[in-house]
Amino acid sequence: MGETTKLANLLDPQVVADLVDKKLINNIRFAPLAEVDTTLVGVPGSTLTLPWYNYIGAASDLTEGSAISTVSLTTGSASVTIKEAGKGVEITDTALLSGYGDPYGQAAMQVVTAMADKVDIDLLSILGSIASTMTHTTSASSAAINVPDIADALELFGEDIDGQKVLLASPKLYTKIRATKDWAPASEFAAEALVRGSVGQIFGCNVIVTNRLKGVAGTGLDESAYIVKPGALRLFLKRDTLVEADRDILRRVNVLTVTKHYAAYLYNAANAIKLAVHA
Repeated sequence: MGETTKLANLLDPQVVADLVDKKLINNIRFAPLAEVDTTLVGVPGSTLTLPWYNYIGAASDLTEGSAISTVSLTTGSASVTIKEAGKGVEITDTALLSGYGDPYGQAAMQVVTAMADKVDIDLLSILGSIASTMTHTTSASSAAINVPDIADALELFGEDIDGQKVLLASPKLYTKIRATKDWAPASEFAAEALVRGSVGQIFGCNVIVTNRLKGVAGTGLDESAYIVKPGALRLFLKRDTLVEADRDILRRVNVLTVTKHYAAYLYNAANAIKLAVHA
């Protein structure tokens, strides 16, 4: 008696889950800017409290015989709440039997891309919450973000300006950057690229072009750009990627779903700068 091909032979959810987890971080373009934190994996609860000590300030001058004034250590904290994201694909028996190529393989590849896109969107959205103290705003007379704004914005890092940095720019801003003498194409520093897809450098920043910074609707102006150092962002994971497969026998449909529990967070606000247009 011959063997029967079952759904499990065509798609092993655990194998696909491992594939997603291994490829997901590589497909998240901004992953090198975000540290991955697994503190909540296997721990009850969906909220993580991040405590810290506030700086006590610089030392004071003393005169001979005077007492040293003391201060108290104070703390601060912030909470991160895990959320769930997911995507599903349905493949009919007809599509499976007559469709082009490998429908299941295509579904597995696309859920990787879909989840990576979602994490990238969330990381970029978090950068939008950068405080005004780390925001460089263009002048009223020149509302568009221009190359000199990048140089001016870097001053916000102060003495910590050294080190690897990534500029997330719109295609419009990239066009302006390429036209300046300060532009260095990727071919000149490929070995130093921090993030996959870097197209070049300006003022010591690896440049990443993203269509997600399309600009202010109806104005033709860049909405924002970001200069980010590694460690500015953190990606908290609650559970590894879960891939599940099922079959609806009434509709003759095979279903593949992928879910992930995570949270994107601006972990070190001093390592990220926002460039914004004048209101």
